[in-house]
Amino acid sequence: MTYPVHLDVKPEVKGFFDPATNTISYVVRDPASNACAIVDSVMDIDYAAGRISYAHADAVIAYVKAHDLTVEWLIETHVHADHLSAAPYIQKHLGGRLGIGRNITVVQETFGKIFNEGTEFQRDGSQFDRLFDDGDTYGVGEMECVAIHTPGHTPACMTHVMGDAAFVGDTLFMPDGGSARADFPGGDAGMLYDSIQKVLALPDEMRLFMCHDYGPNGRDIRWETTVGEEKAHNIHVGGGKTKEEFVKYRTERDATLDMPKLIIPSLQVNMKAGALPEPGSNGKRYLKVPIDAI
Repeated sequence: MTYPVHLDVKPEVKGFFDPATNTISYVVRDPASNACAIVDSVMDIDYAAGRISYAHADAVIAYVKAHDLTVEWLIETHVHADHLSAAPYIQKHLGGRLGIGRNITVVQETFGKIFNEGTEFQRDGSQFDRLFDDGDTYGVGEMECVAIHTPGHTPACMTHVMGDAAFVGDTLFMPDGGSARADFPGGDAGMLYDSIQKVLALPDEMRLFMCHDYGPNGRDIRWETTVGEEKAHNIHVGGGKTKEEFVKYRTERDATLDMPKLIIPSLQVNMKAGALPEPGSNGKRYLKVPIDAI
C-alpha cells in the first residue's frame, strides 16, 4: 500500500520526556495554523502508594496554552504497557478527539478476559472517538496525516505520519536501541519485522520520533532520528538484516526480559482510553492484580 507523504510540510514537534517511564509525549503543530495534535500523553502514578497525579500532563497543557494552540487530536500509538495515558485529563482541559488503531478491540477482548472485566466493559473501541484503519487520513489544521498499521509489539500499534514527521510508538527505538519486545499477548516478532519494513519504506529524510528512549550505553536521552539512519544503523534491523535473523534475536531476547513495572495498571486503564476504574461502594477506585495470568 502506498501512503500519502508530504515532506514539504514540516510540523513543529515539541517533546516532553517523562523520566519515571522513559516515555516521550509530543505536541505536533501544523505549520500553517495554530492547530496541533498530542501524541502519547502520560499520567503520573506512584504505584506503591496508589496515587495518581498529573505533573507531566500539566506541563503539556501549559505549553499548549502558552503557545495559543488548539488541540484537534489526542493520538495513542498503541495500548501502552509501561505508562498510563493522560488523554481524558488533557481532553477535559483542552478538547480534541481521541484516536487509536482499530485493533484496540483485539486488545480489549484479550485483556478484558485477563482482568475479568464484566459485560459492562464494551470491547468495541467505543471509549475512543476514532478507530484508525491502515491508510486512514485525518487533518490537523491544514496538515494531512495518515495512520499506518504497524502491529507486532501489540495488535493495535499504528505509526502516525504528520508531514515530514512520523511517530512510531514502540515499533522502533533509536538506532542503538533497536526495537520493542514482541512477547505480550497478541505480539508477534515476525509481524513486528514486517511492520518495521513499512516504516523503513518511507522516504529516508522522514523524521522519526520514538515513544521511548533508555539511553543505551549511558548516552544522553534522544528521541529523534530519520528513516535513513534507522535503515543504515538500527542494531536489530539495519543493514539489511533478514526476517529470520530478527525473529531469532527478538524471540531469544524477549525470553530474558522482565515484565514492565507498570503493566498491570497501564493495561487496565489504557484499554479503556485512559479511564480510571469506577469507584467501589466506598467511593474508592481499585486496580486488579491478576495472579499468574499475564
